[in-house]
Amino acid sequence: MSLYLIGIGGTGSKCIEAVIQLAAIGLFSNTPIKVLFIDPDESNGNLERSQNFLKLHQKCSEIINGEKQSYSWMKTPISAFELWSPFAKTSINKNLSSFFNYNNLKQNYQELGNLFDALYTTEERTVDLDVGFRGRPAIGSAVMSQVNLNSLDDEPWRSLINQIEAGMGGGSETKILLCGSIFGGTGASGLPTIGSLLANKFKGKRDKVKIGCLFMLPYFGFSPPAGEDPDGFYAQFDLFLLNTEAALRYYQTQAKEIFDAVYLLGNQNYTQVKFSIGKNTQRNDPHFLELYGALAARQFFLSPCNIDRPVSLIGRHTLGKVTWKDIPDRSVVQPEIVNATRFAYAWLASTLPELQTAKERGIPWAQRNIPWFSRFFRPQSFMGNAGKDLPEFSDSKEQNAIDIVTKWCQQYLAWLHSIHQCEGEDIELFNSNSLLTPKIEMFSNLVIGDSRDKSKKIQDTISELNVKLISQPKNLEEPNQGAAGLAKAIYILSRISN
Repeated sequence: MSLYLIGIGGTGSKCIEAVIQLAAIGLFSNTPIKVLFIDPDESNGNLERSQNFLKLHQKCSEIINGEKQSYSWMKTPISAFELWSPFAKTSINKNLSSFFNYNNLKQNYQELGNLFDALYTTEERTVDLDVGFRGRPAIGSAVMSQVNLNSLDDEPWRSLINQIEAGMGGGSETKILLCGSIFGGTGASGLPTIGSLLANKFKGKRDKVKIGCLFMLPYFGFSPPAGEDPDGFYAQFDLFLLNTEAALRYYQTQAKEIFDAVYLLGNQNYTQVKFSIGKNTQRNDPHFLELYGALAARQFFLSPCNIDRPVSLIGRHTLGKVTWKDIPDRSVVQPEIVNATRFAYAWLASTLPELQTAKERGIPWAQRNIPWFSRFFRPQSFMGNAGKDLPEFSDSKEQNAIDIVTKWCQQYLAWLHSIHQCEGEDIELFNSNSLLTPKIEMFSNLVIGDSRDKSKKIQDTISELNVKLISQPKNLEEPNQGAAGLAKAIYILSRISN
């Protein structure tokens, strides 16, 4: 099976960010996921953050993975095609008039020029689009529709289509999921346009190619800063619902043959975000709805597509609150999220400070004061062959591995913390106050709704985990030494056993 995830616009990038997080902790399969980012705003802050998370995922996966992997962390390979912007290889001004050579139309094809005038105002034709389509799907659709999936002259489309066709030739099923907003500009225009182009490209082969779509309904809002023209040319929050209604009518009547599965996600409460026209300042914090978006992607990728299945609905038990019982496929999802969170927390609260102190005070100190140190790193002196094959703690490779694992833990907990901070929402998954500054004493009380026996919770400490590290887990698969082996061992031992 081949899996492709296409994120369109800033919201699409945020959905990919959430998929990367859940894939890292084992909630997808071993099948590689191939990502394509689509955005005319190449410096979009949400896009940049998602790309950085992907790079960190790849670095961490390279450190952790061996030939085999019997546990969940980093088991899903994720790669990315080259970012595609419709303006990436053009030297013309990034506006609609230049893109369609408006002056030539008016001079030589008057009827087309007049039609262009009827469809787009002067401002729409001339506004700079290097920050995206400014909440105007009509502009974005015209630009996006110029993709030619038959000639395949440009990357990344050539590589994308060639890889899909190669997978079909091998007889495996291919799944393509598009994700983005239905209410803005880039996503609202790109989702139906790119979806339609792909559906037409693989017409007659849809038994082997399944196309899904994840639409994010309005879930955030903003107000333009004081002094900004309320009718200015940018995405306007008060038009989001109107745009959404028009888009849903289109999908109901015109797009039934495009998608094999459609996911709609929205929220009654709007989280307020900082106003931004685009570029690097458009960097919205992660939102809990994007966690649901990643779970929708998981459902699409891991479950068979059955076009005859009825519509499925999911909602939460209490408005304004999200608990574990509101999480779909909870019996599988909760243990993996809990395990990853406890690992990252233990690493930052205890393991990292000990490693930093060992670096400052030297290996003899570490051997005397860190019981598990000599299991993973070469002692300064050893009897016979004991510890001879272990890596040197001071080796740059080991220090780099420690740094990468630390960065992964920090960004994962920061992402988790953000989805607990949504305005007007009470997210009751973890006690999030200490996620950004992990404290050893909070380890056993991280999970809200933890129903374990009190005696088990009392014994569930980072100190006890460190004692187990001396000899457990047994038969740790390679790489089982150094920083990689240490991180893998802690990940396994962080799992809650009832």
